[in-house]
Amino acid sequence: MWDIQQWGALIPKEIGITAMYRTNTFPLVHASFLHALFNIVALTPLLERFEAEYGTLTTVALFFGPLSTIPALLYTLVERGLLGMNTTVLGASIWVFTLLAMEAVKTFKTNPYFILGTTQIPTWITPLVLVLFTSVLVPHTSFLGHICGLVVGYGWGLGYLRFLAPPEKILRWIEGKMNLLGRLPHYVSVDQKTYGRYGVLPTASASIGADNGVAMGYVGSTQRLGP
Repeated sequence: MWDIQQWGALIPKEIGITAMYRTNTFPLVHASFLHALFNIVALTPLLERFEAEYGTLTTVALFFGPLSTIPALLYTLVERGLLGMNTTVLGASIWVFTLLAMEAVKTFKTNPYFILGTTQIPTWITPLVLVLFTSVLVPHTSFLGHICGLVVGYGWGLGYLRFLAPPEKILRWIEGKMNLLGRLPHYVSVDQKTYGRYGVLPTASASIGADNGVAMGYVGSTQRLGP
C-alpha cells in the first residue's frame, strides 16, 4: 500500500536532486484527518486574504513554489546541517505561520503596538508568541519548522521576497489563453487584486487572526505541521 506520508513528507536527509519534490509536497500531506482539518480551518481565511491582494494565479505559483521551497530548504539546512538531526515534518501550518507573519508586518505599519497593562508590545511579535504557545500546548509540534515559516513570511512582508512573484505580463497571458476568469468561480485576476506587486499600506489596522494559528507536528518519530 502506498504510504503518502512517507512519499510526500519533508525528510531532511532524503532531500537531494531526486527528492526535491518533497519541498513542495510536505504542506499537502498530514498525519491525520483532524490534523488536516485544523490546518484547513486556520489556513483558509488567511489564504483568501492573500489571494484577494495578489490574485489567484500568483497565490498558486507562490505557495506551490518558493513559499514552500524556501522554508523547506531553510529547515533542512538547520535540521540536518547545523543540528545533525533528521526530524520529518509535514502539514500546512507552515503556510499558516508564513501568512501570519505577513499580516503581522502589515499590522505593525499601521498599528505598531498594543498595550498590555502599562507595557507597549510590538504587534509584529504576535506570530512568535503563537509559535511558542503551540510548541508548549500542542504535543509534537515543530518549533523549528514554524520559525522557518515565520522567517519567510517576515521576509515577504518587509518586501525582501516580493521579487519571487511571477511577472504580471506572463500571468495576464495565461489568464487570457485559458480564460480563467470565465471558467473558475471566485477567481481573482491580476487586474482584480487589491494591491499592486509591492503592495500598499491598508487604510485600517489589519487583524492578525491570531486565533487561527495551527502548529506543525510529528508522525510517530516525525513532526507534523499542525496539531
